[in-house]
This record gives sequence, structure tokens and C-alpha cells, in this order.
Amino acid sequence: MAKPSQPKPGDFQITDAQTVEHAGQILSGSSEKRGLARILPFLGPAFVASVAYMDPGNFATNIQGGAQFGYTLLWVVVASNLMAMLIQSLSAKLGIASGLNLAEQCRAHFPPWVVWVMWVLMELVAMATDLAEFLGAALGFNLLFGIPLWIAGILTAIATFLILGLERYGFRPIEAVITALVSVIAVSYLIETILDKPAWGQVLYHAVVPQFAGAESVLIATGILGATVMPHVIFLHSALTQGRIVVRDPVQMRRLFRFEVIDVGLAMGLAGLINAAMLMMAASTFFRTGMTHIGTIEEAHLTLQPLLGPAAGVLFAIALLASGLSSASVGTMAGQVIMQGFLHHSIPAWIRRLVTMAPSLLVIFIGLDPTRTLVLSQVVLSFGLPFAVIPLILFTRRRDIMGSLVNKPLTTFLAGVAAAIIITLNLFLLYQTLFGG
Repeated sequence: MAKPSQPKPGDFQITDAQTVEHAGQILSGSSEKRGLARILPFLGPAFVASVAYMDPGNFATNIQGGAQFGYTLLWVVVASNLMAMLIQSLSAKLGIASGLNLAEQCRAHFPPWVVWVMWVLMELVAMATDLAEFLGAALGFNLLFGIPLWIAGILTAIATFLILGLERYGFRPIEAVITALVSVIAVSYLIETILDKPAWGQVLYHAVVPQFAGAESVLIATGILGATVMPHVIFLHSALTQGRIVVRDPVQMRRLFRFEVIDVGLAMGLAGLINAAMLMMAASTFFRTGMTHIGTIEEAHLTLQPLLGPAAGVLFAIALLASGLSSASVGTMAGQVIMQGFLHHSIPAWIRRLVTMAPSLLVIFIGLDPTRTLVLSQVVLSFGLPFAVIPLILFTRRRDIMGSLVNKPLTTFLAGVAAAIIITLNLFLLYQTLFGG
């Protein structure tokens, strides 16, 4: 009797093939699928991108914002998330319509010296991103298992390598793992929210009424913005959609984009709720009890246990670990896209992972405050945002690039307003840093 054939790596890509086949049937109108089954083939890219919107940098900025200023900065989370939905929709649309990602479009349309400057800047942004993600996952291992931070850093590197190794089996396996980790974060914070019993009247008020509480709150608000609208993932999202499901018929292309908008709405909506829950947890637990000095992730973890019970501290550590592992993997993917797009050159993911680990391990070994480092890394990210957002708007408003998916004037206007808010906050932060004392 013949032995059953052993599966080869390529066999796992049938999941990708089935996804593309089902998507084609739905877009052409020949499928009878309804409900969730109808949108399922299109879900995934935004959930991968959304990981960057709930990475460990968000933990740091949201905890500091909630502990020091209560619910005051909740509107920043809401506004940042709305801007993220718009910007990520444009990024997904660019990949669908042009077949090129944002970095490739920059290389094709900008002078060489601009391309090189943007590449260097985005690599610095990617390093700041990786610092936040790597430190967060290491802190998650440290808080959950009580192991030294340097051993936790090594475990983080190993786990990230394993997750990135799924790429060889196609896009569906890694989408599934990332989505599962996002679900862990969501469930953990759902339980946290139930335990901390926020003041819902204040939550609703501060979610829609813009306010600041001094210069430090502006710094934290800018950090929240940098932790929410992430420049590297704007580049990544366009790469995730550019070759995933390829159609050239204008009608089918518009249908595909509508499904991607659903993907963005679900993924970014979930990310926004998680970010809000982080700040609400800090506000209702620390600010309400006068513990406004709580500013580090470690302090938050330890203090949650006597205030809300042991389960709260464990859930917090689990959510932080899931956040760090998933976002570190996504950050490495984004770094590959940025280098390949700007330079038409790439290096193996394991080499990039090793190189980008170096600053994080340095922070661990010399004993810098991980949470303060996380917050400052998010401020660095906010400075890189205009160099991702402005080119995205310029390209998506051009009919020669976008075809039938070119921005409507209102879309371009709203995106321009978002870009103006980002740039204004960054300039104010720079002024406060240099002259505010």
C-alpha cells in the first residue's frame, strides 16, 4: 500500500488560493454566499495593520494619559482612531487601484534624493517602532512569568521568528495568528473594563469634548497620536492589498474596495475600543484613587492587583505580551516593505529582526526606564507621520494613478484636515520641547 504523501510547505497555500477564488466569485456576482461568509475572504489586511494601533506604545501613552489626566484625553483616542480609519482606507485603496505600495509609488514619482531621505527617515521610524514593540513583549514575559528582562527579550526574539516563519505558507496563516493575538488583547481588556467600572457619563463627555490640561497633556496627546496613527503601517497596508486579490475591472475594483472598507472599519473599530479601554482603565483605577504618579507599565501591573484583584494584573500582562509579539512581527514586515519599496532591495527577515533588536536590548541592559522610552518612541513616530500621510494623499487624489478609485474631493479634504492636525500637533510639541522649559 502506498504511503500517504507528506504535506509540503506549498500545500498550505491552498488556503490562499481558496480565499482568492471565493473573493473572485463574490466580486463577479457568481457567488451565493451571504452574511459573514460573503465578507470573510476580504478580512485580514486591516487586522494585520491594526496591530500597530494597539502596540505596547499605546499601553505606555494611554496609561500615563489616564493616570495623570483622567478621562480628559479620551477624545484624542477617538479622534486619532477616526483619522486612522480614513488613512488606512486610503492606503488599502492605493494598493488595490495601482498595484504598487506607497513606498514604490514614492520611488516612482519623487526625485532620487527625496527617496533616499524618506527611506532613512522611515527606517528611523521603524527602529523607534520596533523599540516599543520589543520592549513591550519583553515586559509582558517579565510581568507574567517573573523572569529577568534580558531573558524575556530573548524569548521575544524567538517567538517573533516563529510568527514570521508562517509567511512561507501564504498570507492566511499569518493573518490568522495575528487576528488571534488581537482577540486575546480584546478579551483581556473587555474583562478589565468590567472589573474597573468606569464612570460612563464622564467617558461619553470626554470622548467628544476636546480639552487639554497643560503642556504635559499635549506631550502625552501627541504620543497617543503617534501610537495610534503609525507611519510604518501606512506603508505596510498598501503592500498587504496590492497583490492579495487582483482585479482590473473598474466595477469589481470598487466592490473590492468596499469590502476593504468593511475590513478597516471592523479592525480599526476594535483597535479604537481597546485603546479607549486602556485609558479608561488607568483613569478609573489610578486617577480616581489619587494615584496620578502611576506612569510605568510595571507600576500599573502591580497596582492593579490590590485594586481590582489578581486576575486584573494577569490579564494586563497577557494583553501586553500578545500586543508585543504581534506588533513586533508586523513591524518587521513593514520594515521589509519600506526597504524593498524605496530601494528595490531587501534583506532576510531574520537579519532585520536581529539588527532592530539591538537598540531594544541596549535599553534593557543599561537599565533605562522602559515606559518612558516607550512614550518617547511614540513621539518620534509622530514626527514621521507627515512623510507618510502627505504622499498618500497626493497619490490617491491623482486619477492617472488611482483610476476609478481616485479620491472624491471631500475625501481629499478630510484627509488634508487630518494631515494638518497631525503637523500642527507636531510643531507645537517641537516648540514646547525647545522653548517650553
